[in-house]
Amino acid sequence: MFREMRRKKQALSPEECAAVLRRGTNGVLALSGDGGYPYAVPLSYVFDGERICFHCARAGHKLDAIRRDERASLCVIDQDQIVPEEYTTYFRSVIVFGTIRILEDAAEKRSAIEKLAVKYAPDDPAGHRGQMIDRDWTPLCILEMTIAHMTGKEAVELVRAKTIANRSDE
Repeated sequence: MFREMRRKKQALSPEECAAVLRRGTNGVLALSGDGGYPYAVPLSYVFDGERICFHCARAGHKLDAIRRDERASLCVIDQDQIVPEEYTTYFRSVIVFGTIRILEDAAEKRSAIEKLAVKYAPDDPAGHRGQMIDRDWTPLCILEMTIAHMTGKEAVELVRAKTIANRSDE
């Protein structure tokens, strides 16, 4: 169902993909939009090692698209170093494919928004974090993406640099 990566030597391991998702602060969620047009929207997320969660408004293009077709992909760019003299970039990115559901259960929703809050405001005291979540609870919508397939890729130059570093460690 999912295509095999053409340049396998540039593939990131599952552990490296997970690290990219943990480090990332935003990604682009791609959905099937209105009239068959793709709809890609940048957003913040949290990856808990198994699932990816997002928050959004209770209405809008994103939710309409998800209700129509739960399949989605998320692209997270970890590195994009422009190297003008080589006419290239030293990139690293991950693409996740999966399905999205709207969390309705209050406990699931609370757990997800807590993870998001801790990721983006790690130094905020738990009491204040709870107050902020409670303040915005009523209009809050949480989406959860279940991962069906994940791939990551990096520039061949980064692969070569890792190979050289590994050899020097031996």
